Amino acid sequence: MLVFLLILLLIAALTGVLGAVLEVTLIIVLSLVLSLVLLVWIGSWYAKRRFRVFQREFDARADRDRRRRTAYDVDPEPREGSPGQLGDGR
Repeated sequence: MLVFLLILLLIAALTGVLGAVLEVTLIIVLSLVLSLVLLVWIGSWYAKRRFRVFQREFDARADRDRRRRTAYDVDPEPREGSPGQLGDGR
């Protein structure tokens, strides 16, 4: 492959279009590198955004579960051995 590229560069140099070939090659390589950098940047932004959403939902769920564990029992029917309701005269 390297030999093939060297032969193409030699032919371009002999015909006098080596500068144009190098410019086109540079444009193609820089376009590919820029596209790759842009895709990585967008991917990392999206991953950070999704992680923040997940973390916010996880914190809200943990807070809700903590509140449920510490909530008082407010059943309408009193349990056996529990004190009566307010105003029942006991």
